Amino acid sequence: MRFGTRDSGIASAGCRRRCAVTNRQSRILNPVRASRAAGFSLLEVIAAVMLLAIAFTALMKVAGASISLTQNAARHSEAAMHARSLLDSAFVSDPIRLGHSSGRFDKQFRWQLDVTRSNQFGNVPPDAPMQLYQLDLDVLWGPPAHPQSAHFRTLRLAGPIGVGSNGQARR
Repeated sequence: MRFGTRDSGIASAGCRRRCAVTNRQSRILNPVRASRAAGFSLLEVIAAVMLLAIAFTALMKVAGASISLTQNAARHSEAAMHARSLLDSAFVSDPIRLGHSSGRFDKQFRWQLDVTRSNQFGNVPPDAPMQLYQLDLDVLWGPPAHPQSAHFRTLRLAGPIGVGSNGQARR
């Protein structure tokens, strides 16, 4: 390495200082060139804000949809709890009655129950000691014109209609 040449470390440091001074002076002398190099243009800022607005709008739609789905799931869950309560207690103390019945759980939820003999496993003679009954329950909520509903079906094994739990005929 030779002293005093461009390759030496001392000469390079001197050139760097002179170049930096020259660059600063050129920015001061040419303000148009300095403003372009200093930041973003108005068009770039507007485009970035528009992109953020579109992304924020899409995010809010997704958040709103998730809130709606959560409320819908909560209503279905409440309907399932009401249905389980009704089907678990149906005809436990009272004899089974074939046909249609309906009622309300509360101001929001109402129900309709259809009880039929089940022929799922073939015809059972009417004098058999036990009969299989199908209980179809519809839980409805929302406006009567366009209700939402959940359907539940279960089977119940019980004695023939008109016979009590102790085997005595009912009057």
